[in-house]
Amino acid sequence: MAKATRKKATKKPATKPRDDDLFSAAPKARGGKASYTAKDIEVLEGLEPVRRRPGMYIGGTDEKARHHLFAEVLDNAMDEAVAGYANRIDVEVDKDGIVSVSDNGRGIPIDPHPKYKPKSALEVILTTLHAGGKFGGKAYETSGGLHGVGVSVTNALSEFLVVEVVRDRELYTQRYERGKPKSKLKKTGKAPNRRGTKISFRADPEIFGKRSAFDPKRLYRMARSKAYLFAGVKINWKCAGELLREADHIPAEETLHFPKGLEDFLEASVGSHTRVTETPFTGAVRKEGGTAGSVEWALTWIGDGDAFVHSYCNTVPTPDGGTHEAGLRAALTKGLRAYGELKGNKKAATITADDVLSTCAALLSVFIREPEFQGQTKDRLASAEAQRLVENAVRDHFEHWLTGDPKTADRLLAWTIERAEERA
Repeated sequence: MAKATRKKATKKPATKPRDDDLFSAAPKARGGKASYTAKDIEVLEGLEPVRRRPGMYIGGTDEKARHHLFAEVLDNAMDEAVAGYANRIDVEVDKDGIVSVSDNGRGIPIDPHPKYKPKSALEVILTTLHAGGKFGGKAYETSGGLHGVGVSVTNALSEFLVVEVVRDRELYTQRYERGKPKSKLKKTGKAPNRRGTKISFRADPEIFGKRSAFDPKRLYRMARSKAYLFAGVKINWKCAGELLREADHIPAEETLHFPKGLEDFLEASVGSHTRVTETPFTGAVRKEGGTAGSVEWALTWIGDGDAFVHSYCNTVPTPDGGTHEAGLRAALTKGLRAYGELKGNKKAATITADDVLSTCAALLSVFIREPEFQGQTKDRLASAEAQRLVENAVRDHFEHWLTGDPKTADRLLAWTIERAEERA
């Protein structure tokens, strides 16, 4: 039987594509059109980008994002207080879920804007992203609403917003719905005993859901924290009784004013927890000139309970920390190591920042010009000068605090070394 022979397969050389193949039309997308022309380019104007993509501006449409609308309006009122033009802020929540924030400051400018005539400056601020008086540093030395998207974003994502401004004893009002003005700015009468700005709004159910509503407990805590951060302001809180739950222990009315600032805040936060140090470490420093800025802090060490560091920049909470917290960590660690070296305790050299802060309850507030945040929601501070400002200010005072009270300092050093040994 003849043996079958197999023909060896020969590999064909790769064919180089012709130039015209490279530019041949691609197959049509499944179920779509192959054309892509200038007609397909959509330009979103005004506040439409905010309504289309709210997550880019307030981080989403969840509860935290919804309450960010209130934070932006409250930040503007606080900026007036910190700048020295207001000393009272009123926050009111009615039974229909409408939130109102008013201050006795200068009032938003209502004269025609030179670049956008015939619109008033007020309308420009409320309907234009990146419009505000906080970029040049002339109207505000420090501010929390620096990005210029705050109140305009609140306007865009509100079912309606009504603004009232008193300038030169005249009352002006304007109404907006979903970011668009529904009326012209109107002069509605005399207001001889009033000044400042009042903004009332309700979150849009089209954005946040029909059952979404503001949480009075969360609003109250946000307002109270602002009062702690700036002792020069009184915040009058008022909430409809129908919205309150007995379990939350939130008052229907209260005046929030704390003359000792962060020290009062720390006492309320720590409560009955066991303290490692009998007296808290508190202080404040204000820098002038080229390194302008201020730092205030209040902290203690607790033997039970959870440690925390709550930080703020220009009264804006920074839950993700940032450069100011890095400055605090460095100051406390270097200061305690230096004290240990002074006392001849070699174990102090092993202390890390985590050992120092693992049982620390700390509040830190900085005020700086033109802060840089990561993201529109300002959860993390990125300004390099904040780290230098905090580290230099806190370390100097911390070393004096330690050497001025050796009994407390020795107890803290021994406590922190124990934490280091547990870690090891």
